[in-house]
Amino acid sequence: MKFALVLIGVLLLIIIWLVLDFRLGRKKHLSQVKNLESPMLHGQLDIFPHGPELFADYFKEIKAAKQHVHILFYIVKNDAFSLEFLQLLKEKAREGVEVRLLLDRIGGIYLKKSSINELREAGIHFSYSNRVKLPYLFYSAQVRNHRKITIIDGKIGYLGGYNIGREYINEDPKLSPWRDYHLKLLGEGATFLQSEFLIDWRENTDENLLGRSNYFPDVPKGLIRHQFMPTEAVTLEGKYVRLIQMASESMIIGTPYFIPSKLLFHELIGALRRGVQLTIVVPYTSDHILVQEASHHYLKVLIREGAKVFQFKNGFYHAKTIVIDDKLCDIGTANFDKRSLFLNKEINCYIFNPEFIRRLKSVLQKDIDDSRPLTLADLTKPNLFRSIKEGIAGIFSYFL
Repeated sequence: MKFALVLIGVLLLIIIWLVLDFRLGRKKHLSQVKNLESPMLHGQLDIFPHGPELFADYFKEIKAAKQHVHILFYIVKNDAFSLEFLQLLKEKAREGVEVRLLLDRIGGIYLKKSSINELREAGIHFSYSNRVKLPYLFYSAQVRNHRKITIIDGKIGYLGGYNIGREYINEDPKLSPWRDYHLKLLGEGATFLQSEFLIDWRENTDENLLGRSNYFPDVPKGLIRHQFMPTEAVTLEGKYVRLIQMASESMIIGTPYFIPSKLLFHELIGALRRGVQLTIVVPYTSDHILVQEASHHYLKVLIREGAKVFQFKNGFYHAKTIVIDDKLCDIGTANFDKRSLFLNKEINCYIFNPEFIRRLKSVLQKDIDDSRPLTLADLTKPNLFRSIKEGIAGIFSYFL
């Protein structure tokens, strides 16, 4: 009995510490956050929905780099494909190209210390981003740098949902083929991504390189209008609210995790009630525990209100996109979930070019064709185990 009381007391103290740590850490974080967005930019943009094609192009451009390669990923695994990627970076560094690799501290847990030492010995500047640190250990462990951006010679940029690992080139039997969207940018977009990378680099290394003119060469302007939305902590929610409110005819959301905030949920219901056709594409197969169950409450209500929901079955769906009518599309690193809305550092790109939007919609239509409709009957069939998981998921939805 005495042991049980002590155990309960310890558990209560841990819970109190976690709550205080999270609330105080978040309060401090919110006081430091800036709500930023880029000016309207012009450039040449291309979309890669297939990993093998993306990385063939990506490796080719890195091999051709003459001056510098700046890379930020959330995840770099320790498999054969990841080691091939790291070997390429070492080769470029030995050629005299400046190489910087910034990797999220939690997402980068797969990378061995020996591999990091080899990178540094080859001349690569390596750092972790968003380290877990005092005094708010629990909160800082939740705030991840989920951005995936690359800049080559200040002229070529990449941004999107792909990380580095064998699953992203369709070599994981459980999750292949992997479906995601990644952008390649030439022109002013590469310049803005460079500044965002260097800001993240400065925050994590105290090395300020923003004044180096060689990182910001003159670039052709290009024809495709686009705008970047770098976000963290709470700033993404307001941007998504404005997107939903813009919709007058149709809205398509593609996301691996659909766990909207209360405000976004009500905005989506409001859009349906004013006649907007809402289509949501999510995976049929989940890659994380409870994320599907966390979405069920929201999807049930939205389906009742007239939304069409599709579960992608041809592999794993990891794309992050929103299309508003035929006038704007959003592609980036942010999921439509509470972690991206309220915790992670993300960066998305709004694109205003009709031809590009038509191309994206054709890609989305292919994904819908490779999906099954999710119905209200699917979500309301009596299932005690699923109901229990849905209840647990609802409690922890903020952290999924």
